[in-house]
Amino acid sequence: MKNIKMSLFNTPFETAPFSKIKEVDYLPLIKQEISNTKKEIEAITQNSDTPTFENTIEALEFAGDKLDRLTSMFFNINSAETNETIQKQAQEISPLLSEFGNDIRLNEALFERVKVVYQNKESLKLTPEQTTLLEKKYKGFSRNGANLPEDKKNTLREIDMQLSKLSLQFGENVLADTQSYELLITDKEDLKGLPEGTIEAAANLSKAKEKEGWLFTLDYPSYVPFMTYSENRSLRKELSLAFGSKAFHDDDKDNCEVLLKIAKLRYERAQLLGYKTHAHFVLEERMAKTPETVNSFLEELLSKAKPAAEKEFEKLVAFAKEMDGIETLQKWDGAFYSEKLKQKLFDLDDEKLKPYFQLENVVNGVFDIAKRLYGISFEEITNIAKYHEEVTTYKVTDADGAFVAIFYTDFHPRPGKRNGAWMTSYKSQYIKNGENSRPHVSIVCNFTRATETKPSLLTFNEVTTLFHEFGHALHGMLANTTYPSLSGTSVFWDFVELPSQIMENWCFEKEALELFAKHYQTGEVIPMEYIEKIKASATFMEGLQTMRQLSFGLLDMSWHGINPTDITNVQEHEKKAFESTNMYPDTPETCMSTSFSHIFQGGYSSGYYSYKWAEVLDADAFEFFLKEGIFNKEVATKFKAFVLSKGGTENPMELYKKFRGAEPNPEALLRRAGLLEK
Repeated sequence: MKNIKMSLFNTPFETAPFSKIKEVDYLPLIKQEISNTKKEIEAITQNSDTPTFENTIEALEFAGDKLDRLTSMFFNINSAETNETIQKQAQEISPLLSEFGNDIRLNEALFERVKVVYQNKESLKLTPEQTTLLEKKYKGFSRNGANLPEDKKNTLREIDMQLSKLSLQFGENVLADTQSYELLITDKEDLKGLPEGTIEAAANLSKAKEKEGWLFTLDYPSYVPFMTYSENRSLRKELSLAFGSKAFHDDDKDNCEVLLKIAKLRYERAQLLGYKTHAHFVLEERMAKTPETVNSFLEELLSKAKPAAEKEFEKLVAFAKEMDGIETLQKWDGAFYSEKLKQKLFDLDDEKLKPYFQLENVVNGVFDIAKRLYGISFEEITNIAKYHEEVTTYKVTDADGAFVAIFYTDFHPRPGKRNGAWMTSYKSQYIKNGENSRPHVSIVCNFTRATETKPSLLTFNEVTTLFHEFGHALHGMLANTTYPSLSGTSVFWDFVELPSQIMENWCFEKEALELFAKHYQTGEVIPMEYIEKIKASATFMEGLQTMRQLSFGLLDMSWHGINPTDITNVQEHEKKAFESTNMYPDTPETCMSTSFSHIFQGGYSSGYYSYKWAEVLDADAFEFFLKEGIFNKEVATKFKAFVLSKGGTENPMELYKKFRGAEPNPEALLRRAGLLEK
């Protein structure tokens, strides 16, 4: 262990040493780094010199760097390549880190030093970034119990310990339920309507599991095409109910009690700290500031989207009745008839588009777009350790050849990898001792795999997902701040989606599509008529899509913006939260909350609204690009200078105004969504 420890980050570019660490090593290594970081904290508190920004705030900022790096490695592996050993260690590591976090935040001697610096801030002549860091450190203590009496500090520790274990348990239950379900089809007739590539992928999966037939799962590349194209309504229903009832089976993997405990403990924690609800606590450090602002934002969008959504739903109901005599449209019918109606209206579907979106071409396309906008280049390198053979690694350089970042990609589903897509950071950017230490960033997705006869061909939704996560990655890679905790995506949560969501806009532009949308067999550039149809269909069913997103935001606030202590029935509570947005008949077998990992496992509690909030920003920002040209260097340079490189060094609205020249106009989103006359 000692030898591993000493040479741990002696790697190319000081990258994550995946090959040096065995699964069983993470727990002892993290324990060791907690101990080392405690010594660094002790050195700060025992310093006999008067507290200064340098000997207290900066010293605290750079303490625990190796611990941060090890934990980022471990928790990404727990999401992207987990197994029983990793999960078992996670159950020990999470409480340890929770306890250690409280050891710091509740350290009276440390808080006293921070407080001295904070109280003298006016006389310190700090830069805006230093002022932001000082306020962030001070609030990190004051908002997390530093001013509480000892007995309440102990209560806070106990709550945080429980929450760290419960959120892990929530995620493990969702993953276990996702992976335990299989739909094995043995009759070829039951494959009717499914695309050739989907059928081939199902056959491959079945073969890999030594079964006869075609195997479908709840992983997105399997689930989504089945729900979109399968003509077998009863099988769509089966799959839909399985997907909608993850961790909702009244068994040892059921999340009802887990999430009730999480919601109630979060409320108890907020009350302990002097806040009305968990949402009041969280939103104090967001652009929105209060639950009232969030609820009014969601309700205002709902009032604009609902009339359009109701009309769209009526059309869908009428279309399904006319086409197949469907009397009552159910949840498992939505994607299928939406796709059929879309094909009828626009003569366009994913099967026509997929041949133009070979994964490798799309990746090269997004790299090309980044080069045109921000002058950066990506070179695949093979001398960096990775946690799975499917991961690809790149060295990123600027126009002068200077090193910018390390970038990892991981694109396909497999056992031990949770659903969805995310960006993570293995090393933040910062400047120390005059050296600009560059970041290491990763994106993880679950895209359609290659088959024996076809390369990985993406649906258009997968293309926009790749661009979305790459936008997050750019935020990390182009960071240029002094302090790691203000670097890259370390911004207010309702600002973090701006760089990701704005990138999706390039997927709809002819000038961008022609760079990468080329037929995988012929090399032919995507036909102009397809591009026009992509743009024309971009707002298809947008009212219903907006309602869906708003419903998730309202559900989140229903759990976190109230006192949840009297809630006993998770499903009934959810049903009430969905009242204003639900169009489909109720399905008593399903419950979304039990697998709503964003808010019960990820960092989106009281923050799911931020997707729509950031859409307002991104629609307004992209109008600037459209006006000046989607590859306009001047606009791109401003976006890089005031958004991508600045991280959380200043108030996000001030940064946005520096880029745009004004606050965002909410009508830009309504115009783009077709919910307002252009």
